[in-house]
Amino acid sequence: MRVVFLEDVEGVARGGEVKEVKNGFARNYLIPQNLAAPATHNNLQRIKKLSSQASITRVQRLEDMQELATALEGTQVNIEMRAGVNNRLYGSVTGTMVADAVAEETGREIERRLVQLDDPIREVGEYDVPIRLHSDVSTSIKVVVYATGTDPLDNSIEEVAEGDQAVVDSSDTSDDPANKIGKNEDEDTSPKETNVSVSEENSESEEDEGRTE
Repeated sequence: MRVVFLEDVEGVARGGEVKEVKNGFARNYLIPQNLAAPATHNNLQRIKKLSSQASITRVQRLEDMQELATALEGTQVNIEMRAGVNNRLYGSVTGTMVADAVAEETGREIERRLVQLDDPIREVGEYDVPIRLHSDVSTSIKVVVYATGTDPLDNSIEEVAEGDQAVVDSSDTSDDPANKIGKNEDEDTSPKETNVSVSEENSESEEDEGRTE
């Protein structure tokens, strides 16, 4: 189908351009979203006006996206998921879920396609997720995925505490009974060896004195 684009459609066409597109794409997406109109005689006569209007819309959209990028910068969203051993999720976190979490946290809706997740998130943790709002505007948000029944703010603290305890347990061996036994045996052995040496020296001295007499 031949259509006149009423607005910019990234990767497809700019407002005011006339292009041939697939019928399904035009009927199911472009025309219902008011992004394009059939290239009728009347619409073709309006190309100059449409191009001018698209230019104005383009500038306004860029400004809107720049403002949104500023508002989203540094945003953190928390997503609760069921998790099993090794912090593996039952399921995964998708771009749609991230977009929904952003809307819930900030009240600002973004399209799922703007969330730049190369692959779904499948483990508990913190992730920096890029958001491409416009061809010239990008930002990023922090996504914290935490296990059901835990507090996302406490996870890192617990991990650090457990790590510190492990260090203490591995380094503090003063109360280990095996170490105490070993230490006592070392302490007892040294004096005995010294006494034997002294006795041997005294015997040798007495024998020398007897020969002299």
